[in-house]
Amino acid sequence: MKRRELLAAGAAALAAPWVHAQSAWPTRGPIRLMVQYPPGGLVDTVARLMAPHLSQALSQTVVVDNRAGAGGLIGTDLASKAPADGYTLLVSHASVHIYATATRNSMPFDPVADFTHMGMLVEAPMTLLVRAQSPYQTMAQYMTAAKTKPVRYGSSGIGSANHLYGELLKLEGPAPQHDHVPYQGSAPAMQDLLGGQIDSLFDPITTNTAALKGGTLRALAISTPSRLPAFSNIPTFAEVGYPSLTGSQWLGLSGPKNLPAPIVQRLTALIPEIMSKPDIMARLEELQTLPRSTPVVGDEFVRLIRSQISTWTAVAKKAKVEVIA
Repeated sequence: MKRRELLAAGAAALAAPWVHAQSAWPTRGPIRLMVQYPPGGLVDTVARLMAPHLSQALSQTVVVDNRAGAGGLIGTDLASKAPADGYTLLVSHASVHIYATATRNSMPFDPVADFTHMGMLVEAPMTLLVRAQSPYQTMAQYMTAAKTKPVRYGSSGIGSANHLYGELLKLEGPAPQHDHVPYQGSAPAMQDLLGGQIDSLFDPITTNTAALKGGTLRALAISTPSRLPAFSNIPTFAEVGYPSLTGSQWLGLSGPKNLPAPIVQRLTALIPEIMSKPDIMARLEELQTLPRSTPVVGDEFVRLIRSQISTWTAVAKKAKVEVIA
């Protein structure tokens, strides 16, 4: 046998156990499904809906691992630096990968290069909310007021998604007196909205469906491409003249960079299968947080992330929003 053939045969023999190990993944458990926020929120809810189905499909235990802190950066950073062996996965979130990236002057990781992004799980549309007693019945009334007098909108903090949505609306109005009031989270902002200390709050519909149905809150517009059947009275931002506010806070399935191809292929194929399970769909329907009808996976998901980073970075620069890390 020629020397080149001997070398090739030797290399193949050395690689065979590794290739087999990867193709046989997972051979042990548990698999960690990391969540960068505390228990009880949307990311945690989706992770806990997925975990038993993922465990069944992979024949291994899948545990949800909450690593909260720094607006989601701590858990996301831990996931990015985990071994690329398929035993640490992440429910990635646009709030970290898009909005934090667009506004922070430094990040502990590259939101694209340091991850293997496999696909989008669900989307949480944003709504512009006012309290039931608000004088603003429509977006037209709201924007007319913001041109001539202070209209105060709350957010969960400087550089958050609801802050950037508010700044984009201010730029597009233009609404020079659309004034930002930052809070330490959406809960205190909502408390002040209901108390009348601020006029509005951009917030995902997910956590506000009961208040909208009960009449405590009114949504002036929603960021979906078309109206939601369950809330057909809420117009889209595009309908009321602000198509650039069409979008969502997505959740995805990601892992550390350089995940082996067999693992990526298997997990990517499982995304639409698991997210379409009847129990998951029923709960997501309650939350008005659903997967796209056509799954966004693989390279398409990566392109979406890159595009959204570019879009919101431009908004942040134009609005002069910067978070000093």
